[in-house]
Amino acid sequence: MAYELYYWNSIQGRGEFIRLALEEAGADYVDICRGPSNEGQGTSAMIDIMESKSLATVPFAPPFLRDGELIVSHAANILMYLGPKLGLAPKDDHERHLLNGLQLTITDFVAEVHDTHHPIATSKYYEEQKEEAKGRSAEFIDNRIPKYLGYFERVLEQNPHGPAHIFGKDLTYVDLSLFQIYEGLRYAFPRATAHLEKHYPHFVALHAAVMKRPNIARYLHSDRRIPFNEDGIFRHYPELDKDVA
Repeated sequence: MAYELYYWNSIQGRGEFIRLALEEAGADYVDICRGPSNEGQGTSAMIDIMESKSLATVPFAPPFLRDGELIVSHAANILMYLGPKLGLAPKDDHERHLLNGLQLTITDFVAEVHDTHHPIATSKYYEEQKEEAKGRSAEFIDNRIPKYLGYFERVLEQNPHGPAHIFGKDLTYVDLSLFQIYEGLRYAFPRATAHLEKHYPHFVALHAAVMKRPNIARYLHSDRRIPFNEDGIFRHYPELDKDVA
């Protein structure tokens, strides 16, 4: 039975971290809310699940994944569940939790990316908080990007198996998520991230290696890969970007 992925149909968002894992593994899955013949039925089905009165536990928000009768919510939690099944995580329970810790750090990073353009409230339009967003973005570029990328660079460097992967000797879902982080940052802040290779060579090399993987390359050139846009997490507003040394 195919996995069912539930996420908004017009953005990459947090659902993209799961799509990348499913695509890399060549897994059989259905992106429920997408497709030209969907006509909103998938989105309605997704909302029905979130508002269900019969399920013992309902997801707070997408993304969530249905595997048979099981519904798993939250991107990091879904990836922890899928990782061993897709061959993208170690089988060892201890190592799986260490890997999940890295993914949860990515979750924190993604939340900070979102807050660059919505620093006051998600219920307000970007245009209602532009001045605050400029200050938040400057802080993010100057201090938070180096903080996070410096951490991941150090983890890559200290991997006993070498810096080709973030954990162990094989590709994991966290490698794929770091690829997405790189892609998103370059889209949202092209000026600020123009010199990433100078400061984070292992991180940049990991991105390049993931991009060349056959299944990922096919996915990136397919219509299944939704382009970045100004409705998602990574948004390009030129006034929020700036040059850095």
